[in-house]
Amino acid sequence: MKILILGAGKMGSFFTDLLSFDHEVAVLEQDPKRMRFIYNALRMQKPEEIREFAPELVINCVTLNYTIEAFQMVLPYLPPYCIISDIASVKTHLKEFYETCGFPYVSTHPMFGPTFANLANLAKENTIIISEGDHLGKIFFKDLYNGLHLNICEYTFEEHDKVVAYSLGIPFASTIVFAAIMKHQDAPGTTFKRHMKIARGLFSEDDYLLTEILFNPRTPNQINRIQEELSALQEIIQKKDSEAMKTYLKKIRKNIE
Repeated sequence: MKILILGAGKMGSFFTDLLSFDHEVAVLEQDPKRMRFIYNALRMQKPEEIREFAPELVINCVTLNYTIEAFQMVLPYLPPYCIISDIASVKTHLKEFYETCGFPYVSTHPMFGPTFANLANLAKENTIIISEGDHLGKIFFKDLYNGLHLNICEYTFEEHDKVVAYSLGIPFASTIVFAAIMKHQDAPGTTFKRHMKIARGLFSEDDYLLTEILFNPRTPNQINRIQEELSALQEIIQKKDSEAMKTYLKKIRKNIE
């Protein structure tokens, strides 16, 4: 299959490496320096070059805030049978775009990233495939992700946004609060250092990604839940209620079993 990758960032390079030995792959990236380590794939800098390549599948791996813009840039040069796809963490506006673009589409969300995941071994990681979309496109990504031994979940666009608000909104908000009250520690404990590692990894992400995750309409409800639990914990601590603390910790341990 002829596959066009949009963007030569971390995930674009990952998909290029993953696919280039079994498929004919091209990478479109306007910054030539980002393609220095791209091999076994055709390099492109201008969308006009796409017409001759005639891809059968496009995987959009550009920065989140440019996802739709990147699609709009390349659509005029794609054959009408080409399936377009994205791996965006936030699907806001993508459903509406896909339904009006005139091309078959498939949308997925690898629930791992280069910041924390070991891209050489993804057996314990998860991925989401959006149930709305082209049947053949979904089969392609199911085969691809099965080959990586990923756990695959299939959700609608609506269900995806709910999952993201919970699985990303809660840890993002919690980590941001941790970092907001951060003070330098000369002798940090192990737990502190692990939290710090997570915080540094999170803040290495694109600001737009963090913003869109937190601006998900369903995220405020999850943040309200954090605030409620903090209030309950604070009350137990202020009262020094040992029995209430024991009950509270028992409940939490059950949550994480």
